[in-house]
Amino acid sequence: MYDPTRLAALVAVAETGSITRAAAHLGYTAPALSQQLAKLEREAGATLLVRHHRGARLTAAGELLAGRARRVLDELDQARHELAQLAGLSGGRLRVGTFTTAGVHLLPPVLSAFRRAHPEVELAVTEYEPPGGITAVTAGEVDLALTHTYEPAVADPPPPGVTVEPLLVEELVLATAVGHRLSEGSGRLPVAELAGRPLISSAPAHPPRRGVESALAAAGATPAVVCESPGYALVCALVSAGLGVAVVPEMVASLSATPLAVRRLEPAEFRRTISVVHRGDRATAAAATLLALLRSGFGRAATP
Repeated sequence: MYDPTRLAALVAVAETGSITRAAAHLGYTAPALSQQLAKLEREAGATLLVRHHRGARLTAAGELLAGRARRVLDELDQARHELAQLAGLSGGRLRVGTFTTAGVHLLPPVLSAFRRAHPEVELAVTEYEPPGGITAVTAGEVDLALTHTYEPAVADPPPPGVTVEPLLVEELVLATAVGHRLSEGSGRLPVAELAGRPLISSAPAHPPRRGVESALAAAGATPAVVCESPGYALVCALVSAGLGVAVVPEMVASLSATPLAVRRLEPAEFRRTISVVHRGDRATAAAATLLALLRSGFGRAATP
């Protein structure tokens, strides 16, 4: 049986004439869409498209399958619409809270998938610096929210009736300017090597970062610049300019707009856990649907 997602990818290429344009339309990266199409070709046992310098065109087999796929997808869309009406997803509003990193790099493709499936639901996104998202869900300001906690730290228990569910755990890594001596070597850098090094101290008074900042201070890292904003764009820019080094989430370092060198630390006890905050069984139908998409897309929580 053919996967509907792959059928939709084939139809999108037929309509746009390009894998790149089809990927943008569907909310995927071009390599990810190419993988889906390759799997579909293996399932079909035939070459479905031919790439050329201006894009891609479907073969005869591809045109045949795309024609059938359109009918299948139309039927699935109709079924989805009818089920949405039964589940209360034919209208209404879904309010989502997020922090900056997740809002920029994790949430958009999930919301895009939700919008494709439920176009009649109005979406509202509000930014909350953690732990503000937990408070917003508790107060009913949003239906669910993305938040984060850091290790080492002691996390406060969630309020009654609110669930904080881990989605993704990432290491905190050392970010330095390109060519910095501490970035040399392929192994992990002992945290003790940060002793006496100028550190870009990231919002030391901010609750989620207090444990990390305390551990770095205990290791002898010397604050060179105190960056009161909990946002990481400024921290990475200061590091890139050679004003010091910083310990930041791996996702932040890899997606920095300014050039950085990155090295893992030893011991590997510095982590950030990204979680979704929701009301459990009391969640609305729209919130429960988005929660399922988040779980399927980012449910890679690790046990420390």
